[in-house]
Amino acid sequence: MSKAVSRISSEIDFNLEGKQVGFLRLPHSVHRSAYGWIPIPVACIKNGEGPTVLLMAGNHGDEYEGQIGHGVLLRTLEAQDIQGRIIFLTSANFPAAMAGMRTSPIDEGNLNRSFPGDVNGGTTAQIAWYIEHVLLPQCDYVFDLHSGGSSLMYLPSALCRRQSDPTKMAQAIEILKLMGAPAAYVADSPQGDDRTLTAAAGRQGVVHFGSELGGGGTLTPAALRVAIDGVRRALKHLGILKSSVQVEPAAPTQLLQVRGSDYFVYAPDSGLFEPLVELGDVVKAGQAAGRIHFLDTPWREPSVAYFKHDGVALCKRMMCRTERGDCLFHLGTPFEY
Repeated sequence: MSKAVSRISSEIDFNLEGKQVGFLRLPHSVHRSAYGWIPIPVACIKNGEGPTVLLMAGNHGDEYEGQIGHGVLLRTLEAQDIQGRIIFLTSANFPAAMAGMRTSPIDEGNLNRSFPGDVNGGTTAQIAWYIEHVLLPQCDYVFDLHSGGSSLMYLPSALCRRQSDPTKMAQAIEILKLMGAPAAYVADSPQGDDRTLTAAAGRQGVVHFGSELGGGGTLTPAALRVAIDGVRRALKHLGILKSSVQVEPAAPTQLLQVRGSDYFVYAPDSGLFEPLVELGDVVKAGQAAGRIHFLDTPWREPSVAYFKHDGVALCKRMMCRTERGDCLFHLGTPFEY
């Protein structure tokens, strides 16, 4: 049986020394363009032997901190600054990024729920397949920067998946601290499970780091600093940035963990969401998290959503209009090995 070959082609050679920029060409035949292709921006900086890192953002198109931050790093770093290789995929789900949407307007694909992808599938599935089967096998590390997108706001956080090996877990925590976000958390089983880039990296033996750097469809200077300076510090620690490259020291970070489904609060009804706590608040199990008010029957008392666990409010829904099943909050608790 022959090995599958992606329909996506690259304008750049990932093994070539120096700095290259160009596009991944994803064939896309539509009424407007019979023989067209979707131009997914890609870049590579290579200097000799050393680790390879994939800097990825735009996994969700309405999350802007990583897209801008990785772009800044691409423009400011040159081959002489590094030892090894950096691959940049700054707007991974490019159709979603251009639309400013979490999912692709072409096929409604959520890239971070599409791995391992399909070499012959729709646009989002093909992008996922290329990342998992072409890019990740070339890499040692991946930094996949996210935020809460349009619907959620996070206490700006760096994150990684829990490691069973205590030594590897300690090494990962060191990177989280170097990111310098106000919070960092270790997730036992991230949302999306084996369909995420986190899982794809695990399958390919690549060390994954991520972030949730705010959200609400906005961008803050503080979150952008983490996306730029935090990644610089991490790359220097990993030996990819040379010692001559100057980095700012990391700010203190609160180390948390996200473990089970009881860390999450969901809307019990559809209506208007009134949050009863703010990001960063310490809450108790049984405490009211928010009310859902009914537009169509305003004489009814609102329904109430409750926290099921003690913890810190790490993430909060931004949109007031809410449907049953929407995530309202999720918590973090102090990290434990």
